[in-house]
Amino acid sequence: VDQGLNVERQKPVPVVYRGRRLDCGYRIDLLVEDALIVEVKAIERLEKVHSAQLRSHLRFSERKLGLLINFNVKSLRDGLKRIVNGFPE
Repeated sequence: VDQGLNVERQKPVPVVYRGRRLDCGYRIDLLVEDALIVEVKAIERLEKVHSAQLRSHLRFSERKLGLLINFNVKSLRDGLKRIVNGFPE
């Protein structure tokens, strides 16, 4: 935020199924510049379910790039995972 970036916190993710908008309670932790989704965790280790959650947020919000960050690591580099919508892991 200090760098002049637009950051939205806890942004609702719209889910549309068969033309109907569903209130599923999905929320993006951080949305940076209306383009980058950041999901923040502080857990023992990242699991596939965490990547799947971010992929769902990317797909439902029609965004391309996401970062999954786990702060419960010795080196932050070990807690970063970049996910691009439409590309396999």
